[in-house]
Amino acid sequence: RRSGVRILTLFLYLNDVEEGGGTKFTNLDVTITPKKGKAVIWPNVLDEIPSERDERMHHQALPVEKGIKYGANAWIHMRDY
Repeated sequence: RRSGVRILTLFLYLNDVEEGGGTKFTNLDVTITPKKGKAVIWPNVLDEIPSERDERMHHQALPVEKGIKYGANAWIHMRDY
């Protein structure tokens, strides 16, 4: 049995970043600044049609300008592997 689509993403910032390194949600014009212990969770699909990607959640990791960035992510799928 396949795991199905990824329905949620969780990202955890493991350290403070001196400069840069945010996560930018380009279609929402929102940037999350990395801070140790901060977690961000977002849907990857539409509630009404879980087989379709939620384009509002398109995001990109911005470059770290000073320091280093450590993070951990978890992808939650519709079904277990």
